[in-house]
Amino acid sequence: MDQVNLSIDAVEIAATPGTTVLDAALGAGIYIPHLCHHPDLKPAGVCRLCMVEIAGRGTTPACLSPVEEGMVVRTESPEIRDLRRVAAELLILDHRPDCLVCAKNNRCELQRVAAHVGIDAARLARLRRHEKTLPVDDSNPFFTHDPQQCVLCGICVRTCNEIAGVNALDFAFRGFDTMVATFGNDPLVKSRCESCGECVVRCPVGALAAKDFQQPSREVKTICPYCGTGCGLLLGVRGNRIVGVRGDPDSSVNRGILCVKGRFGIDFVNHPDRLSTPLIRDPAGGSRFPGFREASWDEALGLAARSLAAIRNQYGPAAIMGISSSRGTNEESYLFQKFMRAVVGTNNVDNCARVCHSPSVTGLSAVFGSGAATNPLDDIEETEVLFLVGCSPTEAHPVIGMRIQRAIAGNGVRLIVADPRKTRLAQSADPWLPVRPGTNVALLNGLAHVILREGLHDERFIAARTEGFESFAEKVQAYAPDRVAAITGIPAGDIEAAARRYAQADRAMILYGLGVTEHSDGSLGVMGCANLALLTGNVGRKGTGVNPLRGQNNVQGACDMGALPNVLPGYQSLEDEAVRGKFEAAWNCKLPVHKGLKYTEAWHFVRRGRVRAAYIVGHNPALTDPYLQRVEEALAALDFLVVNELFLTKTARLAHVVLPAASFAEKEGTFINADRQVQRVRKAVDPPAGCKTDVDIICELADRMGYAMPARTAADLMDEIAAMVPLMAGIRYPRLEEHPLAWPCLDEKDCGSRMLYEKSFPRGRATFRAIDHAEPAEAPDASYPLILTTGRRLQHYNCGSMTRCTPGLSTLCPEERLEIHPQDAAGLNVREDEMVEVASRRGKIRVRARVTDRCSPGVVFLSFHFEEVPTNALTGDRLDPMACTPEYKVSAVRVAPVEGANVG
Repeated sequence: MDQVNLSIDAVEIAATPGTTVLDAALGAGIYIPHLCHHPDLKPAGVCRLCMVEIAGRGTTPACLSPVEEGMVVRTESPEIRDLRRVAAELLILDHRPDCLVCAKNNRCELQRVAAHVGIDAARLARLRRHEKTLPVDDSNPFFTHDPQQCVLCGICVRTCNEIAGVNALDFAFRGFDTMVATFGNDPLVKSRCESCGECVVRCPVGALAAKDFQQPSREVKTICPYCGTGCGLLLGVRGNRIVGVRGDPDSSVNRGILCVKGRFGIDFVNHPDRLSTPLIRDPAGGSRFPGFREASWDEALGLAARSLAAIRNQYGPAAIMGISSSRGTNEESYLFQKFMRAVVGTNNVDNCARVCHSPSVTGLSAVFGSGAATNPLDDIEETEVLFLVGCSPTEAHPVIGMRIQRAIAGNGVRLIVADPRKTRLAQSADPWLPVRPGTNVALLNGLAHVILREGLHDERFIAARTEGFESFAEKVQAYAPDRVAAITGIPAGDIEAAARRYAQADRAMILYGLGVTEHSDGSLGVMGCANLALLTGNVGRKGTGVNPLRGQNNVQGACDMGALPNVLPGYQSLEDEAVRGKFEAAWNCKLPVHKGLKYTEAWHFVRRGRVRAAYIVGHNPALTDPYLQRVEEALAALDFLVVNELFLTKTARLAHVVLPAASFAEKEGTFINADRQVQRVRKAVDPPAGCKTDVDIICELADRMGYAMPARTAADLMDEIAAMVPLMAGIRYPRLEEHPLAWPCLDEKDCGSRMLYEKSFPRGRATFRAIDHAEPAEAPDASYPLILTTGRRLQHYNCGSMTRCTPGLSTLCPEERLEIHPQDAAGLNVREDEMVEVASRRGKIRVRARVTDRCSPGVVFLSFHFEEVPTNALTGDRLDPMACTPEYKVSAVRVAPVEGANVG
């Protein structure tokens, strides 16, 4: 049955089967009072305000009654009015009546209920028991909890459970003293609350309310500037200032849900430390930035153009390196690589994917023929088994983490996690595989060994759609569970259990992250994930596939736009004369033929004098690259360095010219998220006076170097991209105003491709890759007995230049802590909160300790967000030989208490 027909107050209504009477009535414009109902949550039926009469059944809560064919419902009667009035009075009795100063005034559901039901003030005064005085919890930097405004609807409790998956809130105490509280009634800031704000936006009254709330004059749709999930935002604007953020309920990516950074981490746009005038290095400079003087745009751009041209003319175009921003738009990355190739004349162009997900491109391309996610993120809810390898979505991609937790709780999805840390999702895994850092390939081959040994592979799929199976099968014969257990530290029984769970599912999906790619064998680790999917036929179907969780908001797009040294936009071959000819004709230039430098190689060439200048846009390698001492030395040794930035980062402080750039909220463009969706970024406010967009900066720089860019607006650049990149030929702004489009999108009638490889692979067949485990570049020894692995914190992002300019995020996570297992801490005499020194063969840092069993014994963990704790002073620059991505995830270190620092 497609529709259920029923009557509500004599109005004939057709509703979808499974719909509740309440939702059917509201959808038909018939108001039924309610407080505990929210469309995103399961029905609860606790407020008793939505009572209705159903013929043949009597009085019942509308929110708990599914529609039935021929049902007759009455929403009003004397009995119903009395029931609702009593229920409303009981809720209002202990509610503080200061509506005019309440953040939810005129948006309060209780006000609406009271107006509908009709409240007798005299009767209410007689019923009032006593004046409750409960303290307001304002410990959280972003919102308050006022229990005296609470109506005990439970929406916040259910939101934290069903949507956030955190369970930070619950009902506490009993009877008249019942209230919503954290565990132990601790302040919110000391609880397990992750400050996503989902409870705040759903609270029907003012019990949970945003601090410093201002009603916006208008809202602008755009995309979050943080991780690669690509959440839709509605930026609330008053005048020329962002005053609030909501999740976009129409976004297919996040469906209105946001994490703490997306909802509360946009203050950096308004931060007073934003650069607002060009800077030129001058030791005697008198600006507020030591070592620089303020300059006009004409002077700064003129100096940059002359310096780059002089170095090009003296040393050749290959003496200049360009690094594009993975935080910028597609249009900016496309224009930047065009500038480097057509104006400077070099293929030395790269982006920060080099230090994170370049192995995804090399590894997935080697197996499937293309280097991007195979399936939409929506398939998380469609799979039976989800295998997370080397990723912690609840920290690095929180909205994806929330979707995973909902899929587990609501859809029965089974979870396997391979990670050296006991992440939050690892606690829900069966099994959790605490893999020793640097042994992913052995684990993945071991899983394949078990699948083949027990005949769980998909012979039909392998025969019809793959090649290279025989050599692969022979290779994994050497990876029996006992041997893999000795390499990885995972019990053989758990390896076998994980293999069976993954292979026996009808639909199994792999999500992986930097714990796979940031190794000296990262490309092989990606191939290992893809091999497993081929082996079990988990490719080209809903709820299957292999998806890299991209780290930055547009790292996918920066690669797609050709900000890479070995391919042109759309991954078109530099070596193909016809392709080069197409670009040369369109760009009116002669393109360099030879592949350029990967930027992780460039630092070595600076020391040799082969690279003399660099142009860096929105990237901070002086904090985020490994072996920082060498990177800083290389940057300082450049004859000329120009940087586009929002803030004076560590890299910008080494520049000769710094150009103040516009943020994501101050420009038009597009981002491409982790599952290849091209989404519109829209200008909400003007940039600070004195800032320019990267498009304007690059075009003006090109003008001064004798090349006029014909496309100088974001829309015109997207038209040029569509004309030059076959994968995106059907993507233009008018279509993106309607909804995102996933590439490949081959013409304007093509709706895009959410799923890849349903019928074929780019090379016809996918290729199994026979790969071998090799030990990491560094192994623990007597001098450096522990393994350091690195990652992200929930509250911060990459170098911290944006999140650490959002004061509330710094309140929640003010400093870095070294995570160390209790067993290791006891052996080293390290105590909680004490200062320790962490040393590797490259450098040392000081940081406070956090003793926790989240780390496996022998493994310690640090993030890299804090300039005062430069974690990458410890990491090594051993590179993946194919992708040239550094091995951030395995560094041998020693840890010792700092004498004298922990006294008192």
